[in-house]
Amino acid sequence: MAKASARHILVPSEAECVKLKKEIEGGASFADLAKKHSKCPSGREGGNLGEFGPGQMVPEFDTVVFSAEVGKVQGPVKTQFGFHLIEVTKRS
Repeated sequence: MAKASARHILVPSEAECVKLKKEIEGGASFADLAKKHSKCPSGREGGNLGEFGPGQMVPEFDTVVFSAEVGKVQGPVKTQFGFHLIEVTKRS
């Protein structure tokens, strides 16, 4: 069964998500921005969600995590929780 590890930043608006993605692309630390901006409790851990399998996250999140390039920040990804930047850190 497929497994993935990912980290994310959850924010309320698409505009904030786009702004943070630009900061990361400009060299800002994903983990530091997650700690400062993410509305998810995982933000305290730099956005780290640990390892999980298909179907354990909301469908929009799952689709990205199990198809996106490892190590490349994806988003904004809209879910019922808000807007996410997602980085797949490992997949097997």
